[in-house]
This record gives sequence, structure tokens and C-alpha cells, in this order.
Amino acid sequence: MSIRKLTFSFSGGEVTPEFWGQIGDSKYQSGLAACRNVIVLPHGPLANRPGTAFVRACKTVAKKARLIPFTYSTTQTMVLEVGDQYIRFHTQGATLESSPGVAYEITTPYLEADLFDLHYVQSADVLTICHPGYAPRELKRLGALSWTLTAITFVPSLTTPGTPTVVPTGAGSTVYNYVVTSVGATGLEESSASASGSGAGNVLVTGQYMTITWASTGAARYNVYKQSNGLYGYIGQTDGLTFKDDNITANLGKTPPIVNDPFNATSKYPGAVSYFEQRRCFAGSINEPQNLRMTRSGTESNLTYSIPARDDDSINIRVAAREANTIRHIVPLQNLVLLTGSAEWRVTSVNSDAITPTSVSVKPQSYIGANNVQPLIVNNNIIYAASRGGHLREMAFNYQAGGYITGDMSLRAPHLFDGYDIADMSYAKAPIPLIWAVSTSGKLIGVTYVPEQQIGAVHRHDTAGTFESCCVVAEGNEDALYVVVGRNINGTDTRYVERMASRRFETPTRAFFVDNGATYDGAPATAISGLNWLEGETVSILGDGAVFPSTGGNCGRYHAGTALQQSASGSSHHGREMENTAFCTN
Repeated sequence: MSIRKLTFSFSGGEVTPEFWGQIGDSKYQSGLAACRNVIVLPHGPLANRPGTAFVRACKTVAKKARLIPFTYSTTQTMVLEVGDQYIRFHTQGATLESSPGVAYEITTPYLEADLFDLHYVQSADVLTICHPGYAPRELKRLGALSWTLTAITFVPSLTTPGTPTVVPTGAGSTVYNYVVTSVGATGLEESSASASGSGAGNVLVTGQYMTITWASTGAARYNVYKQSNGLYGYIGQTDGLTFKDDNITANLGKTPPIVNDPFNATSKYPGAVSYFEQRRCFAGSINEPQNLRMTRSGTESNLTYSIPARDDDSINIRVAAREANTIRHIVPLQNLVLLTGSAEWRVTSVNSDAITPTSVSVKPQSYIGANNVQPLIVNNNIIYAASRGGHLREMAFNYQAGGYITGDMSLRAPHLFDGYDIADMSYAKAPIPLIWAVSTSGKLIGVTYVPEQQIGAVHRHDTAGTFESCCVVAEGNEDALYVVVGRNINGTDTRYVERMASRRFETPTRAFFVDNGATYDGAPATAISGLNWLEGETVSILGDGAVFPSTGGNCGRYHAGTALQQSASGSSHHGREMENTAFCTN
């Protein structure tokens, strides 16, 4: 007996064949038996996936490359092609060139085997990159064709003053010891303390004082500290090179900073990085896998601290867990969330609104674990790949539970995830909220994700090749998906950077539904040259909205007289044909 069901929408996405017939489940009622190269729209309909436009062949086609987004203004973005010891730059479907035909690039120390374990975070024009096998670095954009990649220095950049000279105004036998530090223009950075300068006198006598002098270091200001009960306490600040102590009481609540550089060796390099509450955070080194370090408040790389501890000191805590597991990700939400290979943790403040060295609290939230793919933040939710099993999970705060709880986003489509791992992820906000995940199966997994409407529709995408990396950047009013695709062209394995076309087009002549394609827009022509990346492939042609017969053979060798049918206007798209499949479960 056949069973008929009423399908209200397709917002359930593709479901596993094991789930067919579960007519009592609401997600089955809106699910699809297959959703291949078709995107589920948030309000229920389906749309065939746009094609991908060829951008450029990877520099080293025999080795993998990874795509990383870089945003330096609300209207200007870059896609970084990070390959074996190089970075190239792409934007608006084109490659940044230092001269015509020559791609601009910079060298890096990162080897192919380590590319997908790089973790990064961006602030303004600076991208911080971390990996346990390399010193943490900053990629800085100084200009359109001026990029630098430099190791981060974690000691204060200000010069430490020399030993101060101490001269009394009168007689006395009491010895007074002083140290001086340099202070930056913002007041947030302070050098280490100078060597101690001493002088004998008696500041208790009216009119007598100690004069402390030192040589200039070029600093905006200087702090002066006096020894009292074994510690040096703050007694004042000056923008000059001399200071008078006429019996000023030392403030032992403010002492000179103690310089700390914990990332000075290979086994100490951090593997995770992020920002939280005006601090840059690092974690996941080989020697200290469960340690979290946060810079001084308001600074990028100042890890100094004081005795006794101050609220703006750097923070160093060790997560005391049941299992010794490396902190793989630092995710900033309303609270700071740490993802390890076996658990999820929440970092909060116990006694104040802001985290300080004396108010840090670390509590476990769940025991699932994440793999090494950098997680996504969607609304106020965390999307991450499970450490084992290959599934996607979402993590969000739950008021009833009083903490964060996780859920399996792959529950009804395990056939697309079981036996594979997630290799890369990215998120597009507009025009459709889409999570894109590259599977080790070579497929691109899409999830139409609207958590407030409980929509998490899974769909799968393939091409004549394998997807290896993905990245999303804002370009105009839409978010553009870039992918690295491994293809076999004319019998040779190669890798291309490709950009998914927009599905918003005014006329059918602008429709783009071929993969690894290109557009010719100009005078009518019967021959097109320069399609060398399609050498030996069968090419599908769309001209002015009409489908033309495919061409095979030496498609990259168009010379005068070679037949290539075009429309009268001369506008056409050429590329690999893409198949679309979508059908219901009933």
C-alpha cells in the first residue's frame, strides 16, 4: 500500500534513507530523499546551485592550498590562498597581481601538511596566525601591494631605562632604592623595570628629598617606584627625566611589571588564538596544552604581570580537566568558550563583570570534543565539527540548563557525514544563511541554517573533481563562496581557486550554471581562446540565455576558424556541466 503525505516545505533538507517512512516526524514531512546541487531556501522552496567561475590555478597544483578570509573594510575583502610556503590574494573573482599576469604573493614558513591546522583571528588590518609548530605571526596589510608576515614579539617594545642616579639634598644614613620604567603614549604599555638605583639620605627631615634622574629612552612618560618592605611600589609619573621623592609613600598595590614571554620555543607555540574583552588570547601549546593565556587588558601582545596581581594584568590559567586534552579553539561569545578534543568549557568571571587574574572561573559544559577545523559563530551559536564521527554540532546557551548545551546537526542525514571528517568550514550570511563544510569525501556540504526558526536543512554538492577548501567573504550585497577544487584536466591532476556565482541575475543571459566556467562578454565571435584550464574537457555553453551544443576535444585551444557557437550579442558562459537532483521521500 502506497503512503501519500502532504509536503508543506522542503526546509528539512536531505534525510538518510534509513529515515524514510518516519511519517510522524516533522522533519521527515519536510525532508528530501536527495538534495544534490540544490540549495534549500529558508522559507521552504528549492533553488538549483549556481555554478563556479574559474579564478586562477593554485600556485602549486600538486599540493593542497587553503582559503582564509581577510576583511579590511565593510566594502573591501580578500581571499587568502595559503599554500606550501606562500600566500596569494584574490578578490571579486580575480587575483591580485604585482604586474600583468604575475600574481602578487608573499612567502611563509607554513608547509602543506600544516595548512589546515592553522588557526587565525583578525583585528583591523592584522590577521594573527597560530600553529603549534610555528611561532605565532601577524599578517598585516600595509597597502594594496604591501603585505608583511612577521613573528609576534611578546616582550614590551619600550626600551628599559638605564640605572637611575639617586642624589640626596641633605645628610642621612637611610638607604632608598628606586627603579624606573618607560611608559607608552597610551599608558597601556610599560617596559620592564630598570636596575635599582640607591642613595642615602633622610626624607623625613623637612625640606630634604631624594632626586632621581635617568637617561631618556624616547618614552612618552616614566613611572618611578620606591622599595618598601621588599617590594617596589609606585610613587609617581613624569614626562621628564627627573623626579623628587620628598617622603612619598610607596603604593605597593601597583608594582613594576614582570616581563613574561611564554612562547619562545617550538614546543611552547600556541595553536589557538582569539580576542575577548580587549585581550588577545592564546592556548594549546605542546608543552602546556590546557593553558589559556590572555594579554594585558587593551594590549595585543603584552603578557607582563605584577606582584600583587592587578586587574589589568595578563592572565594565565590551566584548565584542570578529567582528561589531558589540548585546547583547540577559543571562541568569544558573551562568555569565552574553550573547545578541546574531548570537552567544551566556559570561562567566566566570578566576582566582577570583566575577567581578571583573580576572578577567572572555568566550568565544563559538555563532553563531546571538537576536531581541529576552526568553528563558526552564527548569531549567538557555535558551529563546530565533532572530534570523532565526522558530524557537525551546534552549541548555544540555554537558560534552563544554566550553561551551554550542544546538539547534533547531522542527526537526520548521517549518510553524508558517517565515515568522513569535516576538513574546512565557512558561513555565508546573505542572501541565504548557509553553512558550507568541505567533507573528506570530496563533497561540499551545505546547511541552510536559521536557528531561531529551528531550520537546519542539509544539502550536498559535487562537481567533476573534489572540494578541498572553502571560504566566504562579503562582496557587494552578497557573501561570495570561494573554493579550492582538485580536478583532473586532460589527464593531469590540478587545483583551481573558483568562486560561486550569484544567483541574482536580471536576465537569463547573466545566468551562470556551469562549474569551473568563464564568461565572454563582447562582440559576436565564433572562436574564443585562453580557456587553457579546460584543455581536453567537454564544455557546456550558454549564450544569451540559450543552451548551445557542448564542445569536446581541445577546448583550451581556440584559434581562428575553430567552431564555437555564440549568440548574436556575444555574451556566453563556458564550463563543465553541473547536474541537479532533488526528489521527495514519498
